[in-house]
Parts: sequence; structure tokens; C-alpha cells
Amino acid sequence: MAAAHLPPRSCDTFVALPPATIGERIIFGKNSDRPCDEVQEVVYFPSESHEPGAKIECTYIEIEQVSHTHAVVLSRPAWLWGAEMGANEHGVCIGNEAVWGREEASDSEALLGMDLVRLGLERADSAEKALEVIAELLERHGQGGNCMEDESIFTYHNSFLIADRKEAWILETSGKYWAAEKIEDGFHISNQYSITTKIDREHPDMRDYAKSKGWWDCKREFNFAVIYSYLNTARIDASGSRSCEGRKLLEKNNGNITVETMMDILRDKESGINMEGGFLTTGSMASVLPKDPRLPCVHYFTGTPDPARSVFKPFIFVPNIQQLKKTCSPAYGPEDPVKKKPRFQSKPDRKHELYKKHEVAAAIIESTKERGENMLKKMRTLEKEKIAEMEEIAHSSLRDSTLVVNLFAEAIEEELKAYS
Repeated sequence: MAAAHLPPRSCDTFVALPPATIGERIIFGKNSDRPCDEVQEVVYFPSESHEPGAKIECTYIEIEQVSHTHAVVLSRPAWLWGAEMGANEHGVCIGNEAVWGREEASDSEALLGMDLVRLGLERADSAEKALEVIAELLERHGQGGNCMEDESIFTYHNSFLIADRKEAWILETSGKYWAAEKIEDGFHISNQYSITTKIDREHPDMRDYAKSKGWWDCKREFNFAVIYSYLNTARIDASGSRSCEGRKLLEKNNGNITVETMMDILRDKESGINMEGGFLTTGSMASVLPKDPRLPCVHYFTGTPDPARSVFKPFIFVPNIQQLKKTCSPAYGPEDPVKKKPRFQSKPDRKHELYKKHEVAAAIIESTKERGENMLKKMRTLEKEKIAEMEEIAHSSLRDSTLVVNLFAEAIEEELKAYS
């Protein structure tokens, strides 16, 4: 059984490469737009070695584990195994997008696109390697299953924006078939296929499959977005679409993009990029990836809904990081309704400590003008201070890692003080 088509309505992922950015650095960013009652947590997993023949249980299925997994920091819906976005210790960042096309998205349980985000980060030390990991897993296990913590079925194919210190790739999928494009400057993906005729890598049977379905006659130039999408691309590119508005915001700042620019883009409500309503921006991420490998990558996460009312807090990979307790949701183990069949018969409380405190702060900002404005001012001041501190680190090699081992946790404590 396949789910009915759903309108594009979630997520925006961005990347900007030099010379679009200031300095020799790549800037990555994503808003995760999810159901408004869904909690997004920020979690850390250290690198780990695994025994031969080991298995790993993803959201719905168990697959073979690899011999070594890299350290990762993830922003993810608290009910699942994978992630909406994240980074690893080698400076690889991945964000995924829901896309729909002529091929129906399957609700049969397989790997979720969010599982593929985490697997790509855990198993790859470069952007192109992550692309290969995801493509191989698609071929072996497929993608599918409910993407919401709900009995109603919400399924989609996935596109991925993958970046590292050197380059960035778009990987777009339809079932097990895929196309990939290497990005030259700045790019934004939303909820439609964006790869057209520039295809740098592809599934070996992708064109033959389109031909067998009657989507392509071999006479016209192969355009992945046109051939695999059921949507009218002219409507996608209309001035009111988030895709068009996202491109405009990148172009407006071309040559001057910083991590603060990326945060401003992610906070933009007028464009719809900072989403409100039944689906809203439940978590946000922005990353600085210096091309110089001697300099640390800095990843910023909100861990809370609505980036306009949240603080982007910095994280740097160093030894001896502990789990990020105040953005880690309660765990229910085998009793979790996601694990029991039939699934999703109830919803446990998944709110982490920061989420609960932010919920109260957001209500104050909404209802009390003077107090709310003062609180927002404190939050922005804190964020600017953290960015300034990270800029100092980003321009010099990190000699003493103990100075930043609790960086994210300490920023949360300061955020909580701003709420008081």
C-alpha cells in the first residue's frame, strides 16, 4: 500500500561555498520543519568500533553494522533512530528533505531518509563518501515507512544536501534510484527535485527505469527534475515558493555569507523558511566548515522550535564529550510505542529539559511585550557572544580541547539564565 501524494510543506537546507562566503569556509544550514507537537532533541554519539557480524537497529529495520562508526552530533525527532540533520567528527554535514514524484513513496518499513542521514554521517569521512554510503544502503535496503509519530501515514522520497570542508553534493532519490550533482557555489534545496540536466553521478539503471515507465523517450535531454517529478516545475519556481525565496536570500548575500547570515535566513518568516502552523520549524542547524583542516568546524544547534525565538548554540568535536543531557529526551526502551506493533498507539512525553523551559519562554515572548522583548534581547546577546568566541577559535588552531569539551552544555546553562 502506498500513501497518497502530500503537498510539499517541510524543510529547507542551504549550503554556500567560497566565493559566496566570507573567508575560505563553507557554510551549511538547515531548518527541520516537522509536526508542531514533535520534539526535536540534540544528541551526541562517540566514535565506536564494532565486532564482525554486528547488527544495528534503525527506526524500523535491523541492518549490518560496519567495523567503525564516526562520532556524530545529531538533531533528530525524539521518537526515531536517525536524524533530520547533523555533523560528524570529519566535518561532514548532512540534511535531508522530503520530496514527492511520479514514483509512489512506500509505506513498507525500510530505512527512513532520516536513518540514511545518520548512517551517512557515522560511516563516511567525506561528503562524496557519504553519498556513496547512502546510495549503497538504498540499493540494499530501500527506503520507506511512516515518517510521523502517528497512526496516519506520511511517507516521502528523500533528497540530501551533503557538505564537507572541500565540497558539497545534492543527492536526490526516487525509491532506490538516484541522481547527484556537485555544487559549485551556493545552493538551497526544499521539497521538490532540483537536479536538472547537470548530473555528475547516478544510479546505473536510473535512465532505463524512467524509459521503462514511459517518462522519458530518449529523444529529449534527460532532466531529472522534470522526468521524476509529478509537480509542474513552473509552479515550483513561482515567486511565492520557498524554493525561489531561498535562492533569492542566498543571492542577496552572495559574497558576504557568514554563519550569522545563514541564521538570519533560517529565521526568515516572510519567505516561509521559518515555518509556522501545523508544520513548523522544530529545530535548526548552522555550521562553519573551514577549508583549512587545522581549524575546527563549528556546528550550531537550537534544539528548540522557531529559530527566531531560539539560541543557536555552538558545538565542536573534541575528545571526552559527554551526552548532551539537557537536550536529550526521555528514553522508553522496548516499551516505547514506536517499538511495539501495531505502532503509534500512544505518544509518550518526549520533552527534554531545554524544550520545557523554552516552551515557557516562548509563551512569555508571545504574550508579554516588555518582558518578552527583554528576554529576546538577552538571547540574541548570548548568541552573538558565542559566535564571537567561536570566530576567535576558528581563526586559530584549537590548542586546548578541554576549553570546549562542555561548550554546548555550558551555552544551554547560559540560555536558561536568559529565560529567567
